[in-house]
Amino acid sequence: MKKIIILLCFLMLGKPALSADIEQAKDIEKVPSQIVLTGNLVFDWLDISQLQRDAVIEKYRTELFDENTVYKYKKKDFRAEYKNFLKDKDFKRHYMLVKEGVKETDSENLCGFYRKNLLISYAIQFKNDLRTVYYYDAMGNLRYVDKFSENYPNFPYMSKQYRANGTLVSAIYFMSHDMQYMYEDDKSFKGAWYKDKMYDRHAKQVLTRTNW
Repeated sequence: MKKIIILLCFLMLGKPALSADIEQAKDIEKVPSQIVLTGNLVFDWLDISQLQRDAVIEKYRTELFDENTVYKYKKKDFRAEYKNFLKDKDFKRHYMLVKEGVKETDSENLCGFYRKNLLISYAIQFKNDLRTVYYYDAMGNLRYVDKFSENYPNFPYMSKQYRANGTLVSAIYFMSHDMQYMYEDDKSFKGAWYKDKMYDRHAKQVLTRTNW
């Protein structure tokens, strides 16, 4: 089965990072109704009506894509802002640490992305700047940047991911560690994640992620 990589990494201080090796769902498991999440949150995506799901999708779309959303930064300005992170000068050490399963050092949180058993990229979240995550290829070249909202890591919070050239890739609304709503760069709804499964707007399971 063909696998795809979604660069989504839950890097939270004091919690292990997660590899996001994603594959298309084949066998759809039955999920119990009204699954209770942390606190008072309840996962009811499979039980509510289509009208209610559409209302939820629109609600978080509006919050994620407000009038201040930048869809494309000027490449020169974006690269100037992240000039110190365009190349991971310590990429050999980071690559080996991630490959050996290290998820945290004194100054960083680390996360690896695999295609089968091959580590193809990794992410770094520096503990002196938890609101930014940098994604590098195996040679230490910056590929993506995640920018979290000011209230991170307190739920709910939002994130936007940009390519290294400053173009928006996706936006995510984090309800909890278990549940997120994901949107494409054109504001279209990608799906609702609950733990290791993603459901589309019609509550059909469409993706799974390993190592949740």
